[in-house]
Amino acid sequence: MEKDTPILEGKNVAVGYHKGKDIHWVARDLSFCVRPGQLTCLLGPNGVGKSTLIKAIMGQKLPTSGTILFQGKPLQQLGAKEMARKVSVVLTDRISPGNLNVRQLVELGRGPFTNWLGSLSEEDEKVIDQAIASTNIGYLIDKNVAELSDGQLQKVMIARALAQDGELMILDEPTAHLDLINRMEIMQLLRDIAHSRHKAMLVVTHDLDIAVETADVFWLMPCGGPLVSGTPEDIILSGHINQLLPQGKFYFNPSTGKIASISPQDEFLIDGPEKVVQWLKLALRKRGIKPDGNIRLTAMDDPIRFLLEREDHTVQVSTVEEVLKELGDG
Repeated sequence: MEKDTPILEGKNVAVGYHKGKDIHWVARDLSFCVRPGQLTCLLGPNGVGKSTLIKAIMGQKLPTSGTILFQGKPLQQLGAKEMARKVSVVLTDRISPGNLNVRQLVELGRGPFTNWLGSLSEEDEKVIDQAIASTNIGYLIDKNVAELSDGQLQKVMIARALAQDGELMILDEPTAHLDLINRMEIMQLLRDIAHSRHKAMLVVTHDLDIAVETADVFWLMPCGGPLVSGTPEDIILSGHINQLLPQGKFYFNPSTGKIASISPQDEFLIDGPEKVVQWLKLALRKRGIKPDGNIRLTAMDDPIRFLLEREDHTVQVSTVEEVLKELGDG
């Protein structure tokens, strides 16, 4: 399949669930596409309908309107077996592995392709070996799954999904409960797999910082609005990223790539090298210190020092803590 040809496409989709005899529509006006060779991240606040949309994409029997196409075919025309061969899923639910070791768990990904005895062919073994190599878990293959750390288990579950070898991989919060290094490693791994194995990768995440660093495409699902799709950079530069945040309370600063409690327009204008200026600005934001028209701040490095220029005098200090004290904090 060509890179620009969508594997998954939605047109004016609405998703919901049955509530008694009625249908409760959770989200509407959802138009989207997922392409091979790209990592797409779906972001939105809790309760906005991300999980409901993912269930609909997985072919679960939910109320929908609009059109969802998989490889150009209406989703409802795909049978369960065909879906199992084409779509690999990694959910957040903890598994009960019994007494399986890592390789045995990865082998389960070949279930849709084996015979009724579950016998693995030479081709199955090759695909399993590739999945293990792609996720760098070869050193774990004989280890009992129950003995794995959360980060190791997540890699094993991704390997199982790779062994399933579907054109589309869907992962729901794959970095939940992981530490910072493992979160970055998992998301970078998913990006590498999407690019090197030409997989269409759809990841539901709340991890905005790491999604910005790794995603090729963002889907934003704001409360009460249509789905917004585009490259992370375009969504940030256009300001659409702020639709994820409570208005007037938090802001996404496009200069730093971070969420802040005050708008960039309300920050001190500080002259100096960027690496020093951004950390001084962070300290000022955390303490709610806003611009004072009578004070000019300048940052310098090698060695690091700061100038606070007032109308009647200038003070030079060597630490951020001293700047805060001069501005009346502590």
